[in-house]
Amino acid sequence: MSQAPLPGEAGKADEMCSYAVDVWLDDTALLTDEAGLMALMRDAAEAGHAQVLGESVHRFPNGAVTGVLVLSQSHLSVHTWPEYNSANFDLLTCGRLNGERIIDHLRAALDISRINITRVLRDVQ
Repeated sequence: MSQAPLPGEAGKADEMCSYAVDVWLDDTALLTDEAGLMALMRDAAEAGHAQVLGESVHRFPNGAVTGVLVLSQSHLSVHTWPEYNSANFDLLTCGRLNGERIIDHLRAALDISRINITRVLRDVQ
């Protein structure tokens, strides 16, 4: 079975791909920082050549944050769990954006002690 091309590779067919990124952080201040999380996601989206159409963020009483970027190529979201020092990022891509670059940007910007990444090709045909 051959490896499918990454979304955004020049000359390759468009495809839909889902990424689930679970991170545990050493520095947990970002987990309750709505503005910081949204800025991080906007920067990551830009790094992957995504166009942001809109965004929404909500902070819960315990400080946890849920944020979503609506992209012209789908969406990027975050859900934080301050009590567990963790965050879950979800990215659904379609078209010519580079999901790997988005994930790489998140990895480089966070003080990660542990990370799990799941990448799944999605079928819409």
